[in-house]
Amino acid sequence: MLNLKFVCFLVPLFLFFLNSSATNSTICPTDNCLIGPQIRYPFWLSQGSSPPQLCGYQEFSFLCVSGYTIFSPPPGRYYYVKHINYNNQSIHLVDFDTANETCPRALHDFPFGTLPLSHSPLNMDITFYYNCSSYPSGVTPIRCLTSGLKESFVFVAGNETSGFDWSKNCEEKVSVAVLKDQITSGGLMEEFVGALNEGFVLDWQTPESCDECEASDGLCGYSDDTKGMLCFCKDGSNSCSGRGKTRLSKLTIGLIAGGIGALLMICIIIICLRRKLLSILSEKFGKKTKNDQDIEAFMRNQGPLSIKRYTFSEIKKMTNSFQVKLGEGGYGSVYEGNTGNNCPVAVKVLNASKGNGEEFINEVLSISRTSHVNIVSLLGFCFESDRKALVYELMPNGSLEKYIHKRDLDTNPPLSWERLLQIAEGIAKGLEYLHRGCNTKILHFDIKPNNILLDKNFCPKISDFGLAKLCSKTHSIVSMLDARGTLGYIAPEVWNRNIGGVSHKSDVYSYGMLVLEMVGGRQNFNREVGDLSDTYFPHWVYRQIELENNEELYGAMTEDEQEIAKKMIIVGLWCIQTNPSDRPPMNRVIEMLEGSLEQLQIPPKPFIFNPAITEREYCDTANLVSVSSEYQYGR
Repeated sequence: MLNLKFVCFLVPLFLFFLNSSATNSTICPTDNCLIGPQIRYPFWLSQGSSPPQLCGYQEFSFLCVSGYTIFSPPPGRYYYVKHINYNNQSIHLVDFDTANETCPRALHDFPFGTLPLSHSPLNMDITFYYNCSSYPSGVTPIRCLTSGLKESFVFVAGNETSGFDWSKNCEEKVSVAVLKDQITSGGLMEEFVGALNEGFVLDWQTPESCDECEASDGLCGYSDDTKGMLCFCKDGSNSCSGRGKTRLSKLTIGLIAGGIGALLMICIIIICLRRKLLSILSEKFGKKTKNDQDIEAFMRNQGPLSIKRYTFSEIKKMTNSFQVKLGEGGYGSVYEGNTGNNCPVAVKVLNASKGNGEEFINEVLSISRTSHVNIVSLLGFCFESDRKALVYELMPNGSLEKYIHKRDLDTNPPLSWERLLQIAEGIAKGLEYLHRGCNTKILHFDIKPNNILLDKNFCPKISDFGLAKLCSKTHSIVSMLDARGTLGYIAPEVWNRNIGGVSHKSDVYSYGMLVLEMVGGRQNFNREVGDLSDTYFPHWVYRQIELENNEELYGAMTEDEQEIAKKMIIVGLWCIQTNPSDRPPMNRVIEMLEGSLEQLQIPPKPFIFNPAITEREYCDTANLVSVSSEYQYGR
């Protein structure tokens, strides 16, 4: 039986809400992400829908991504919202692409087109000129952005060397805003990194009537229809003064009161049937988190996807209630399934606790943009709160990993050297497509044997795009806030930016390590040595090539097999050069694999730290996706 005292409490509570139903807090609530400022008019927090009615400019929506407040004007550009000063009407932004970078590369011009934002007097403009083929003597370049023989430069806007046409002699010009107080007498070359990381300030304007509205305890709103300011009065009456005010009608108040009355009835029902009803509500609605709403909004902002979205019940039916498990990892489990039209599929069901959805978004957005014989096909996905699944074409022969190590050859027959070469070429063509063939350049960042799947004809297909990064085809260097990848395959510049910028050459490095592992695993090198560095296959194999020690290097192999193995070794060693600019692009890798051995030159010996020391330092430096013992090829 319902507690009488509780009912007595609810009745005045209802009357209170009815009396204050037209207050500004009910109409336009404030919000915030885990990290970042309070969000209110004229800004609003996207929850996967249109803005709250009349509560903000349509263009001023924010997202919560990994707890950070993100502003994306226009789509494709992302800025951290560092601070909002509602009194001075200014917003402090930091470009996502240059934040926390040791050698940032500004990618976007300022301003943002038609948005109602203007330059703050606190700002100044600086201009970057990238990849300049010629330049005046005595001008200092940005050393960490050197690309071959081409240099890049930065100037305070308008202070470029007079009489020299920078735009004509450089491939790209980008002008950005920074705070004036970040550029002091120390010099722009030393201070532009900190200035970009600090960001810039923009101002917005609101009508005078908004000031009057807020002074009378009202709340400003904005009509996208009339492009005019609105004033929501506190009590819905004439007591709210100020030009441009809009009183809530009696009908609106009635609707609000009716809604609160309905809410009151639901509360009473919950009290009466709380256990059963709360159980049902928890099952149906309780798992929809704010992060899930952010994912929905982010995916919606990317436009319509070319792949099908399944319900979880369809996924369950597809896999016959997850009857046949194909594999399992830190991400979740993979099950065999069938779409119903005799199309076998592999369904990856992600763990509910796996990250904040970034890997799921990466996978869906990146792989859905691809179509290539050497890229696994994503047929669909499921996203129902914490239930996330990906539906791929089924690869009958599983991953490359189980075919290149002797420990697995009891259950899987060894691949011929001709087949290994074909697989290496296929992977290279897939990467070349990701780097240059897509409308959007895709960097994979996790090339390794168990992410290469083999179809029934042993055609390789690159999979697992959870760590991928999409970027513009016109830019070679990308920005990342953290290291990503698997130890042993990660390019050195990914975790040490002093070595060079992160780019498609980072995938080239991972590919080179993969190719060397295909050779080393196939030969099953496992020597008893005292010096730990001697067990590191790239160093050992380079030494054997220098000594022309074919017997130790190749063993019992035919001449044709030796030629294939040596070609793969040379290509792999070129790909793992420490300096990213020394590594060949993937189109050149394909040419080397398809060409003759006589045309290949022996590369310089790559400088790589002692694996034991590097592993320990790396673990201290970055949050790794996984720590793999495969960093050493001595098995």
